[in-house]
Amino acid sequence: MIVMIAAGFICSACDSVFPLFNRYALDHYAAEKTLDTLRPFILLYVLLLAVQVAGSYISAILCGMIEVSVNRDLRNRAFRHIQELSLSYFNSNSVGSIHSRIMSDTSKIGETVAWRLMDIVWSGAYLVSILFNMLIISPSLFAAILLLVTAAAVISFIFQGKLIKINRRIREQNSVITGDLNEMVTGVRTIKTMTIEKKMENNFFGNTEKMRGISVRSGRLSALFSSTVSFVSALALSVVLWRGGRLTIEKAMLIGDLSVFMSYALGMLGPVQSIVNTLSQFIAIKANWERFIELMRVSSDVADKPEVIEKYGDAFAPKRENWEQMCGNIRFENVSFTYPDGDAEVLTDFTLDIPKGSMVAIVGETGAGKSTLVNLVCRFYEPTKGKVLLDGKDLRERSVMWLHSHIGYVLQTPHLFSGTIRDNLLYGKPDASEEEISSALKAVHASDIVEGLDNGLDSVIGEGGNSLSTGQKQLISFARAVLADPDILILDEATASVDTITEKKIQSAIKKLTYGRTTFVIAHRLSTIVEADLIIAVNNGRIAEQGSHAELMMKKGYYYSLYTRQHEDIDRVLKDDRYTEEMPIR
Repeated sequence: MIVMIAAGFICSACDSVFPLFNRYALDHYAAEKTLDTLRPFILLYVLLLAVQVAGSYISAILCGMIEVSVNRDLRNRAFRHIQELSLSYFNSNSVGSIHSRIMSDTSKIGETVAWRLMDIVWSGAYLVSILFNMLIISPSLFAAILLLVTAAAVISFIFQGKLIKINRRIREQNSVITGDLNEMVTGVRTIKTMTIEKKMENNFFGNTEKMRGISVRSGRLSALFSSTVSFVSALALSVVLWRGGRLTIEKAMLIGDLSVFMSYALGMLGPVQSIVNTLSQFIAIKANWERFIELMRVSSDVADKPEVIEKYGDAFAPKRENWEQMCGNIRFENVSFTYPDGDAEVLTDFTLDIPKGSMVAIVGETGAGKSTLVNLVCRFYEPTKGKVLLDGKDLRERSVMWLHSHIGYVLQTPHLFSGTIRDNLLYGKPDASEEEISSALKAVHASDIVEGLDNGLDSVIGEGGNSLSTGQKQLISFARAVLADPDILILDEATASVDTITEKKIQSAIKKLTYGRTTFVIAHRLSTIVEADLIIAVNNGRIAEQGSHAELMMKKGYYYSLYTRQHEDIDRVLKDDRYTEEMPIR
C-alpha cells in the first residue's frame, strides 16, 4: 500500500507538471521564435511521460493486488470464524445474510481500500499541486478559481448524498427482484401445480417497474449533477479567459501562464468530483464494515477452554496424539436447559444414565423438541445447569473436535457435498480402503445405487447431491456414517425417505450396526423402535415419559396414546373402501 500511494503521488505530480511544459513552450519557443534547448526539452518531457506511465502501471497493478488480497484475507478469516460458531448462530441468521457479509461486504471493502484510496490520493495530491501552482502564478486569478472550486465541492457533496440514498434504494429493490426470481426457480413445481403463474408474474412485473422508476430518478439526478458540474467547469474556464485575457493584454501575465490556468481550470473539477465521490463511498462503506465486524465479533455459545485447546488442539490444528479412546457411557446429571432464543426450560433437573451400547429412542409429535437430548450429547449446545458426562468426564473438559470425531450422524434431510460419491463417503473416513467402502454400502443396501450409475463411485452427484433422489442421498449419508465407524451413532429419521422394503432391510442392518455402539434414534414410526433399550417420549419441549416399550405401554400414558393412535390411523387406511382393489380407476 505504501508503494501504491507513492506511485499515486508520482502520477499526480507528473500530471500537474505537464501544463508547465506547455507554458515554457509558448513563452520560449513560440514567443521568442527560437528552437534552442528543444532537444533537452523533448527528452525531459519524454522522461516525465515515461515516469507517469510507469507510475500508473505500478499503481494499477498494486491496486488490483491489494483488492483481491484484502478480499481473500477477510473471507478466509470470516469462513474460519463461522465454522467455529455454534448452531444457535445459524438458527438465528439466514444463509443470505451470512453470504452477503462474507462475499458482498468484503468485496466492497476490498474495492474501497484499494481503488477508492488510490483515487483520493491521486485527486488530493493533484488538486493541491495545481492550486499551489496557480497561487504562485497569479494570486488574484487563483482567488476567483478557489471560490468556484469551493462551490463545486459543495454542489458535489449535496448531489452525492442524494445519489447514495437513491442508489441504496436501487440495491434494495434489486435484492427484492433477485429474491422473486430465486423463489420462482426453486418453487417452480408448486407454482405450476397451484396455477399461480399470473400472480407471480404480476408481483415480479410490479417490482421491476418499481426498479425502473427508481433508476430513472437516479439517472435524472446524475444527469443534473453532471450538467451542473459542467456548467461550473465552463464558468471557471470563462473566468480564466476573461480575467486572464485582460491580464495578458495588460502585460501582467504571459500567454504561457494563461495556458497553464486554462489547463488547470479544465482539469480541476474532475479531482474535486472524485474526492467528494470517494469520501461518500468511504461513508457508505461504513455500513459494510460494521456488518463484517459484527460477524467477526460474534462468539460461540460452545467453545473449548484454553487448557482444553492446549491439550487437544482445535478443529484446524488437532493434537490427535493426545486424544483418548471413547467408551460410550453417557450420563445427564441434574441437567436443565433452555435454548438461547427461547424462554421456557426444555429440561429441568434431568438425570439419566445411558450405558455403552444402549439404544435410546426419542419420540414425540412434530415440533415437540426431540432433538434436544441429541444436541446436548453432540455438544451443539451447553446445558444451562448441570452437566453431561461422557465416560465419567464432563464434556466441557474434552475437545469438541474429539467428541465429533467419534459421532456418526444421519440426518432426516441428508446433506451431500459437491463432488463424487467416493468423495462424500471419504468424508467419513479419509483413508478408507475399497473393501471398507464396499462393506459400508452393502451394510445399508446402497450398492445398487452406485452400480446403477455410469461411473460408479466416481459419479459426480452435483451440488448438494441433486442428481440423486432424496432416498438415495439418505442411503449414501447412512453409508458415510457407517464408514466412519463411530462410537456414538445418531439416526434422525434415517429411513424416512426410503421405500418400505429398503427400510426393513436397513432396520435389520441397524441391529448389527448398533451392537456395541451407543445409539440415539429419533423416530416418527414407533413400530421401528419397540426393541430400543430406552424410549424417551417428548411433549411440548419436555420429557413426558421414559422407559422401555413394554413399560410405557403398561402406563397407558403419552407414549401409549402416540403408539395406539398411529396404529389406528394405519388400520383405518387399510380398511377404507376407497383403498380396496375394487376401487374404480378414474
